[in-house]
Amino acid sequence: MSWGLAKIAFLLAAPLAMVGGPAMAGACPGNPNAIGTSRTIVVNPREHIRIGTMDYAETLPLVDREVVLTFDDGPIPPYTNRVLDILAAECVKATYFIVGDMAKEYPAMVRRIYDAGHTVGTHSMSHPYRFRALSVERGNAQIDDGIAAIAAALGDADKVAPFFRFPGFGHTPAAHEHAAARGLMVWGADVPADDWLKLGPREVARRAVQRLEYKGKGILLLHDIHQRTVEALPFILEELRDRGFRIVHVVPSSADRQPTVTAPLEWRPGGGRRIVVASATADLTLRHGPDGQQEYPYRP
Repeated sequence: MSWGLAKIAFLLAAPLAMVGGPAMAGACPGNPNAIGTSRTIVVNPREHIRIGTMDYAETLPLVDREVVLTFDDGPIPPYTNRVLDILAAECVKATYFIVGDMAKEYPAMVRRIYDAGHTVGTHSMSHPYRFRALSVERGNAQIDDGIAAIAAALGDADKVAPFFRFPGFGHTPAAHEHAAARGLMVWGADVPADDWLKLGPREVARRAVQRLEYKGKGILLLHDIHQRTVEALPFILEELRDRGFRIVHVVPSSADRQPTVTAPLEWRPGGGRRIVVASATADLTLRHGPDGQQEYPYRP
């Protein structure tokens, strides 16, 4: 199917309201139609320790139709490199949550992510799927060792953002306490694209865009370790541009970079309840749970 026919099929499958015009963030060399990065926000991780309405009450203070792109689980060739190429062509900056074992295996790719201007956060040492089942000591070690491995890959601990995402959102009270003691900002997400499921790339793109339309804005959860994500990403960025969405980059504050976001961030009533639907064939209707939280299928 041609790209044009694929887009028509996409729109017929998800007949959502269109908002006019691309959201340009300035010139993008070689791509005048790029979505670009509209702005960068600076946050103090010690003031905002948990964000993302799939798990927490607080999220980033995005205005309507703003999106933060995040990628988990990499890096891994060839997919991470292809994602980076796509983002570079669109002048888009994202936040990466990198697994320590992958950083040890592919340190040059970690450096490429950082050198391209993306934010480099961490995602545990080995991505244990049953993080909640770990002892306190092993859970803390997963956090600490992952940070150390990524710092070693970059050659400078200061290049690692104090942003952390639990594997599969499998947090525990003890692990949250340890993350806070280390000054980490724990990221959940607002919108998943289900790209870890065995879906076609157009379906991944459809779910991502449909859910962002429904929410109006948010932190989008993607993974840079899948072919389907590589193939879906150009479609996602094109649809977001055409629907008037804008990409926002998030960086941590530092001694020479003052926060542009002050407390409190945006709060959602009844947040903090995550509903896990294990079946890949689960009802994908976006609806409100008893506490006002949107229900999404999520499986790491």
